[in-house]
Amino acid sequence: MFRTLVVAAALALAACSGPPAPTFHATDITGAEYGRTLALTDHNGKPRTLDDFRGKVVTVFFGYTQCPDVCPTTLTTMSEVMRRLGPEADRVQVLFVTVDPERDTQALLANYVPAFDPRFLGLRGSLDETAAVAKDFRTFYQKSGDTSGPNYTIDHAAGTYVFDSQGRARLYVKHGETAENIAADIRVLLAGN
Repeated sequence: MFRTLVVAAALALAACSGPPAPTFHATDITGAEYGRTLALTDHNGKPRTLDDFRGKVVTVFFGYTQCPDVCPTTLTTMSEVMRRLGPEADRVQVLFVTVDPERDTQALLANYVPAFDPRFLGLRGSLDETAAVAKDFRTFYQKSGDTSGPNYTIDHAAGTYVFDSQGRARLYVKHGETAENIAADIRVLLAGN
């Protein structure tokens, strides 16, 4: 009798807890307070915030056009993610935020970012605006090498933030994650989880 009561209580508790939380390949950061002040200009000259993309899953990656490896690799991976999503890709917005506004002009971003996928947007701001956005996302970047001239490099964090269609930070994708896994995670978010 006692065992029957324990099993019944466990089943009742399970029924009250609702559906199980989704499992992701990326790090689940649901509830994080990232990206509240993303206000930059896109490569077409239009001011943008995350609110502009409500209804879409949004990915945000910080990088720069002269990056020799991480940035083009990430954008290539996201291009493959969009291909894998097929028609669902129209409900996804990929944002590339430059951490090098001194060299990454609007025109340069307009040529570079859409080369990976015409739906991708490059965002830029002043040095102060870039620093404020990076701080809000708790991401890292700094000039390195020959910082006295134009031939410097920039050390920067290599992950991608993913926001759901309501504009909430949900995932942090580590550099090197496969397009297959990223697409699977985005599909979960597109399904409303």
